[in-house]
Amino acid sequence: MPAPAPTSDILRELVDVPKPIIGTVHVAPLPGSPQYDGASLREIATRAVDDAQTYVDGGVDMLIIENAGDVPYRRPELIGPETVAGLTAVGVAVREALPDVPTGVIVVAHAVQQSIAIAQAIGGTFVRANQWVNAYIANEGYIEGAAAEALRFRAAIGAGDVRILADVHVKHGSHAIVGDLSISQLTHDVETFGADVLIATGHHTGDPTRVEEVEAIKTSASRSVLVGSGLDGSNAGELLGVADGAIVGSAMKWDGVWWERVDPARVEAIMREVASVR
Repeated sequence: MPAPAPTSDILRELVDVPKPIIGTVHVAPLPGSPQYDGASLREIATRAVDDAQTYVDGGVDMLIIENAGDVPYRRPELIGPETVAGLTAVGVAVREALPDVPTGVIVVAHAVQQSIAIAQAIGGTFVRANQWVNAYIANEGYIEGAAAEALRFRAAIGAGDVRILADVHVKHGSHAIVGDLSISQLTHDVETFGADVLIATGHHTGDPTRVEEVEAIKTSASRSVLVGSGLDGSNAGELLGVADGAIVGSAMKWDGVWWERVDPARVEAIMREVASVR
């Protein structure tokens, strides 16, 4: 079955700039997670808003909020209402502070339905799906593709405007199960199963995405392709020479560490490199 052709450039619909950069708001541990320290949701949200504002002040075009502090992550079916409620509260605060900035959601690990529900509730415009199609062995165990149930759930709650940004080669996982599939076939599968934008990524958070992987996906894709990890000031020109934009987190943090606060100087330095290829 051929992949359905896109009706428009979904990435440009989300934000009308070339090569958009999406800043990842790594939310501090939420209630119920092992490292939660008793902070109020107001305090957690205030930190998230501060990081979001620093991204935007430095020129970042879009935001995505992530419950990154909830390590170790749970399987999708085990993620509880406390996590959804907590991340929704943070998302509402970010959206109220920066209502004109397109904002997405990712609930880790692999919780696409929860991500869609939160995005719909806060007025978000997209979600990231690390595991959209096929199956992988991830840190959380055997994980199946989310597409079939997630798209039905999106339709059921009337969230058709929430777009799907999906990884082609999932990070934080073994590719052994799909080892006999080419990048071309994986790209075809992700598009056929309804992803709106494709993501090329490294093997883990902050790991540089290989230019060769971006090129391989772009060759087979009919939709926009984002870099999903590892873009920084040293490789932005090379990666964005091929990709249509990028999701950035670690490289814009103090000392390049994802759990630190957003560093204004790093944001501005990377965005200068981005401007040179736009």
